[in-house]
Amino acid sequence: MSFISSLFSKNVPVDLAGLTDWHSHILPGVDDGVQSLDESLEILNEYEATGLSDLWLTPHIMEDIPNETAYLKERFEELSSAYTGNIKLHLASENMIDNIFAERLQNNDLLPIGEDGKTLLVETSYYNSPMRFRETLNEIKSKGYYPLLAHPERYFYIDSFSTYRELKQQGVLFQLNLMSLCGHYGPVVKEKAMKMLSEGMYDRLGSDLHRIEHLHIIRGMKLPKSVIQKLEALSSKPL
Repeated sequence: MSFISSLFSKNVPVDLAGLTDWHSHILPGVDDGVQSLDESLEILNEYEATGLSDLWLTPHIMEDIPNETAYLKERFEELSSAYTGNIKLHLASENMIDNIFAERLQNNDLLPIGEDGKTLLVETSYYNSPMRFRETLNEIKSKGYYPLLAHPERYFYIDSFSTYRELKQQGVLFQLNLMSLCGHYGPVVKEKAMKMLSEGMYDRLGSDLHRIEHLHIIRGMKLPKSVIQKLEALSSKPL
């Protein structure tokens, strides 16, 4: 694209340079994400080309995938030792709000996200709200943590923006999936994500990357300049 034509282009590529990816499934062989160390390293090498600064590895912890904290730390050390690039790697977890989470919260057996160790990345079923959802969010706060709700735009049981606003008023933080903005999860999710972004509801960005094809999608994304500006502002937003 020439300089002149770029001036009038409505959509521009997503630039990851200097940003932090707060949600990924690149830790190999622990959940439904990347399965091999070689694939993890391939993804990290491709991420290098984007200029990404920091990457949080957030494997699932749920009843179907009951990862133990010590095991995840061991696998993280294996990946960290094998990776020789410039991206800063961090370990946390994506916690399904279920019985396992309730037990681990009670025992403080957690992998928080963020340098201050005070935030927990949590998720729910896409179709059904957990029992005692609001109570659990308050219990997280009573333990001294901030709940960061992964990809809230993907929860179909939340069909009213008043519910999102109520969650924000309750002190819940929101993490946006980048691929939601290009329609990867469907038009309804895209519409919700765009509206939530326009209203300043999000607090963090994440890829939710499970395989290298997801990174190819993100690197190929082009979005309106106004949306890019909101993403840039979001990337520097403090928790």
